[in-house]
Amino acid sequence: MKKVTLFRPLKTDYLELINVWERSVRATHHFLDEKDIVLYKALIYNDYLYQVDLYGVKQNKHILGFIGLDGDTIQMLFIDPIARGKGVGKYLIDFAIKQKGIRKVDVNEQNEQAVGFYLHLGFNITERFEEDASGRPYPILAMELK
Repeated sequence: MKKVTLFRPLKTDYLELINVWERSVRATHHFLDEKDIVLYKALIYNDYLYQVDLYGVKQNKHILGFIGLDGDTIQMLFIDPIARGKGVGKYLIDFAIKQKGIRKVDVNEQNEQAVGFYLHLGFNITERFEEDASGRPYPILAMELK
């Protein structure tokens, strides 16, 4: 991975963050329809970004990805498709584990790439929920570091 910078996003970065979110979701969340994407985009932009401890990764002033933490849990991790497979997600997870003490993450079961990513990094599935936090029929896997 080329030189990247870890930073704390400001509200002025949220528009770029939500654009990264949308590109990421469209590349990985094939189970969502357009109506769901519009709904979640509004929730994340208007509410969820404000409720988590946010960190991002930049390269040449371009945001490549971001992570949102709450206590010992990853609430969100989104990587721009142009940066997928280049170590950005692992970089953010390593930071969260080593510097912030995270141990848990909830993942959409249907996002098989993300489930595999977290399993590869040493997380185990501890519980399964039939619906996501919004009550939508998208199963969630609770995962925790071994």
